Amino acid sequence: MKPFLNSIAAGALLAGLSIAQPRFTITDLGPLGAAPGQPFSITNSGMISGASVGSDGTSHAILWYKGARLDLGTLGLRISNSLAYGVNDSGQVVGMADSFTTYPYREDFCGFKSFGLPTWGTECLPFLWQNGVMTPLPTLGGYNGQASMINNHGQIAGTAENAVRDPACPAPQVLQFKPVLWQNGKVQELPTAGGDPDGYAVAINDNGQAAGGSGLCAPFNEGTLNSLQPLHALLWQNGTAIDLGNLGGTGHNLGNFALGINNLGQVVGTSDLPGDKVSHAFLWAKGQGMQDLGTLPGDVFSVGVAIDDQTNITGLSIDATGNIRAFFWQNGVMNDLNALIPAGSSLYLLLACSINPHGQIVGLALDGAGDLHGYIANPAPAGSGSEDAWAGGQGRTSPVYVSSSVRRQIFQRLRLARIPGKTPELE
Repeated sequence: MKPFLNSIAAGALLAGLSIAQPRFTITDLGPLGAAPGQPFSITNSGMISGASVGSDGTSHAILWYKGARLDLGTLGLRISNSLAYGVNDSGQVVGMADSFTTYPYREDFCGFKSFGLPTWGTECLPFLWQNGVMTPLPTLGGYNGQASMINNHGQIAGTAENAVRDPACPAPQVLQFKPVLWQNGKVQELPTAGGDPDGYAVAINDNGQAAGGSGLCAPFNEGTLNSLQPLHALLWQNGTAIDLGNLGGTGHNLGNFALGINNLGQVVGTSDLPGDKVSHAFLWAKGQGMQDLGTLPGDVFSVGVAIDDQTNITGLSIDATGNIRAFFWQNGVMNDLNALIPAGSSLYLLLACSINPHGQIVGLALDGAGDLHGYIANPAPAGSGSEDAWAGGQGRTSPVYVSSSVRRQIFQRLRLARIPGKTPELE
């Protein structure tokens, strides 16, 4: 029996009983435009943070709530970009945006240039949006930063440049970037592991524990929107970095990186396996270490992205050619999320990016015309509707083929390290 299975699931399995799988209905959030548009996070109250690319070709931070869609704007440039990663139940939103000023190194720290969006080599600043105003957050003395997630106490996790040159950085990246926390407008640097010069805090819970990773400066990655090759998956607690270990790999392939944390201090992410050829989703808990969650049948890669306080996990599973499908992990079983939605759904679910305490999941989906949409998967009450409504969705064992052009857009939206592929568009 795996140590992470809860007592109810374990008892059912020992008794030879099957565990009923949850079912979800789908709400379409509409088309998102080109990368990097997507929903990223959903709160307990149902607010969703993300981004959408408009008709002028720029990306704007977006907040969805009860069917409304609010454009949060930018830091003030006439034509500039922003993106909202995290939101809390008070409606405070964090992310990154083009700033007002240019600077000497002109890195593509936000990644907007790599997406083909109009940008002029300005600083990329972390921001906090509240009460209708977007305010930049301080760095560690460098020019750039990103704010990734905010908890219900207003603590913010992210990364920020300092003023130290990193000779390992490929041009145009020059300066070190460190994992940080912001609180009350002040920035605190977090430690890295193993002498790593760079790092990124991606997630934070309501107890102030943060998760992410540290590693080496690397070429800018469109999947992570940063230049980190993560070697160590980390949990920060009271200013101390805890190395979560790995699944046997060194982190020099997809990487060893934590992406989500719940209020119990359980952490999910991805880690290289021995030989650094493939990487799997993991679940880590104090005293139990890191568990390999495997993949969906026939797949070779997986990534755990989010976890709720009931240890339900969402993420993505990928086959050897780069086709992607969203997963929902519960009670020791990884399910294709597409197998848990009504058979008549017009959307194929690719990424499951966030899950809230009510079990609502947000992510990225493909419609019948090949366009990318945001979605909300809402848990269906037991006994709701006809059993036949879900029949066609059950038992899915293989992903839907995704064209190379759409596949590239999907990988550009993944907030994780490079995923090696068997086809040129994934390299």
